[in-house]
Amino acid sequence: MSERPVQGLRERKKARTRALIQKEALRLFREQGYAATTVEQVAEAAEVAPSTVFRYFPTKEDLVLLDQFPPFVEALRAVPAEVGPVRAVRMAMRAVTDAQTPEEIADGMEREKLMLTVPELWAASLENVTGVLATLREELAARQGRDAADPEIRNVTGAVTGVMVALWFEWVRNPAMDGPAELDKALAHLEAGLPV
Repeated sequence: MSERPVQGLRERKKARTRALIQKEALRLFREQGYAATTVEQVAEAAEVAPSTVFRYFPTKEDLVLLDQFPPFVEALRAVPAEVGPVRAVRMAMRAVTDAQTPEEIADGMEREKLMLTVPELWAASLENVTGVLATLREELAARQGRDAADPEIRNVTGAVTGVMVALWFEWVRNPAMDGPAELDKALAHLEAGLPV
């Protein structure tokens, strides 16, 4: 029997509504462009009121910025403590990716592309990345029983993040790439000490 609590009907309905709103927003952004699409159009497409859109997504930018970091943090915390930091990140990334459907991965790619090509979203995503970086640093420090201000923790966090961001840019330019597989290879290369 699973230890994960069963979601109640209300929570499942809210999750479906949120997913539908975001799916319609991404479709409209793709078809009409981000700037040309209004929240009212998104609400109409999702068959909800504009106030419902704002309940789930406080700003238009939030329709694209999806916080997928909590599942990653959960997966990272599930990796045994004796596993080194880079391998732990690899294992957590694999766990998160393996739990996603091909459609969820494709939707994620669509969001990434928008974040890199729409100036308003780029600015908002940088703020998000800063928060993700701080959380990753804290999590890696906790795994090692060290302070997040430790320069070695900073270096490992920066190296992992650098590899991920470099791959993120490449994947957006080449959507045919198997991003999750390439990320795993890139982190394996980092874990091996970046041999050339």
